[in-house]
Amino acid sequence: MNLFDIQGKKALVTGGTRGLGCGMAEGLMEAGCEVAIVGTTDRVFEVAESFRQRGFRCHGVKADFSHREEVLRAFHESVDKLGGDLDILVNAHGIQRRHMPEDFPVEEWDQVIDVNLHAVFLLCREAGRLMLPKGYGKIINVASMISFFGGQTIPAYAAAKGGVAQLTKALSNDWLAKGINVNALAPGYMATDMNEALLDRSNPRYQQITDRIPAHRWGTGEDMKGPCIFLASHASDYLGGAIIPVDGGYLVK
Repeated sequence: MNLFDIQGKKALVTGGTRGLGCGMAEGLMEAGCEVAIVGTTDRVFEVAESFRQRGFRCHGVKADFSHREEVLRAFHESVDKLGGDLDILVNAHGIQRRHMPEDFPVEEWDQVIDVNLHAVFLLCREAGRLMLPKGYGKIINVASMISFFGGQTIPAYAAAKGGVAQLTKALSNDWLAKGINVNALAPGYMATDMNEALLDRSNPRYQQITDRIPAHRWGTGEDMKGPCIFLASHASDYLGGAIIPVDGGYLVK
């Protein structure tokens, strides 16, 4: 048996229109999966179509995860498009808001927690309800370096990503013996839209961060493909509740 073979598996990837989510969705399709991607705008349909034109099996679903009813609708619509089954869930969506803590608007706090944490729990819960009866499933959450330390000007994001890491462990404790692997990838500093402010080379934080990364570069969606396929495959069957850094060595320096 090829431990990394995921040919024919059904996968749902949230945040699949750009950045790390798009990279992971592409990696799963390159490995033979049929994938539903969820995005917040009509661009999700364009991205799905571009994947289909390349010969992949891809479906687009539009949803606003700041509304809980939208999370549930998007999940079930995605599963319907996948033929009523789901083997792999990748929770790669997320938003960022930056303010000093003393000035952080409570409305933006609520929005970040709703999208980055509440929606992740709801998606995991719904996936578990599908996966538990068949005794098989792979849930891959996207944590962050901020799951390990606090960051600056991002208290809501730090709270949410800390919650994602702990949720991953809790779900694994309840589901691992029942055939459901729940793990998380923790991206380091990635060259994505979410880090646009940090990627400004006039920002002194850009050089500080880059100097600390042993790989001497920021990561990309391509760097997430291999770890995602590992967690989606039988190669990770004995792994549960792990938070795996994908950070170019940043965390250990």
